[in-house]
Amino acid sequence: MTETRIDAEWLRDPILQSVLAILNSDGEEARIVGGTVRNALLGSPVSDIDIATTCRPEETIRRVEAAGFKAVPTGFEHGTITVVAEGEVFEVTTLRRDIATDGRHATVSFGRDWQADAARRDFTINALYAGPDGRVFDPVGGLDDISTRTLRFIGDAATRIEEDYLRILRFFRFFAWYGTGRPDAEGIRASAKLKAGLVNLSGERVWSELKKLLGAADPSRALLWMRQAGVLTTVLPEGERWGIDNLHPLIEAEAAFGWTPDPMLRLLSILPPDAERLNGIAKRLKLSNEERDRLLAYAHAEAPMPDEGDGAFRARLYFGDRTAIVDRLKLALALARQKEDLNRTAALRNQLAIAEAFAPPPFPVTGRDLIEKGYEPGPELGRAIERLKRAWAEGGFVASREKLLERAERLATEGAAPTN
Repeated sequence: MTETRIDAEWLRDPILQSVLAILNSDGEEARIVGGTVRNALLGSPVSDIDIATTCRPEETIRRVEAAGFKAVPTGFEHGTITVVAEGEVFEVTTLRRDIATDGRHATVSFGRDWQADAARRDFTINALYAGPDGRVFDPVGGLDDISTRTLRFIGDAATRIEEDYLRILRFFRFFAWYGTGRPDAEGIRASAKLKAGLVNLSGERVWSELKKLLGAADPSRALLWMRQAGVLTTVLPEGERWGIDNLHPLIEAEAAFGWTPDPMLRLLSILPPDAERLNGIAKRLKLSNEERDRLLAYAHAEAPMPDEGDGAFRARLYFGDRTAIVDRLKLALALARQKEDLNRTAALRNQLAIAEAFAPPPFPVTGRDLIEKGYEPGPELGRAIERLKRAWAEGGFVASREKLLERAERLATEGAAPTN
């Protein structure tokens, strides 16, 4: 059988080689493992470098610190030590096997068996190892699956899922990023059968996987299979009647217009613009405040109005939430493009260009200015400023400070609040 080797610039990094050499002496062994090897073989970018070793965690710490590097026991009970070497970070984990699982967490025992370490992992393409020289070790048939871009559970799919139900979402996430054709049939059947286990997972873990899935180049096929298996409804019941049909037009629009893929916008495309539902999702999945606010701003934003005049549209941008308006515009534009509605597409593209370039000058009038013109501090003053702002915005943001103050003074003299 032909030997497979990785030939990559990152593998020749002297710091990485130094860490591997520290762990590869006196009868112990260390290899690069998991996504690092997978991505290198697929020609995908490699960011984090994970290392598996026969060294027990306390021995890893001893060796690393003896070499003058920093060792952080980030997951000591599970054998994981974070090694910081001259600014570079590596996750080093002792070979292990699971001796007890509860669908979320595992109790492990450390060992020296590479086959056993591979068998406890989730997918064959994630159970590949590479030595310091780049030679690949394949205990569970991952190389064949890499060549066909097949995502397959190691061993029995149901058993792997019952060890950690998050693996259902990881199955679809990795399929979105690396799979082709149809997902593995056994994996689909096991995911459909065991999907109820997802409700016991924390919202943070579920959202982390969904967000990564939505960040794939084209997650629409994975989401389709999630819907077929009933998994999508389990984790996003709010979108059950809305569906995922709007996602593919958005993917095509991203490619056509050069938009950067945005997991949050993709999420919005498959959910109804209903504030109550979106707030429920934000709470259940423990979204960040920024993410929650974006969902709710989108729900409250007006639907795009392609026939709206540029002045009125700029005023709406000034007083509204620009991100929400842009989100609405992009989704509407994606659908108009799909329907080949040329007039609506052109109008929405014009509005999107205005929104993305929008940078109004500072409002030239202050409350102190109006007080000097006869306004009393209080609610009337606030209303006066807001109405002056609206007139200034709808007039194209060009009225000078002097013109605005003249108007304010005239209206104050007349005893009327400024109006449009």
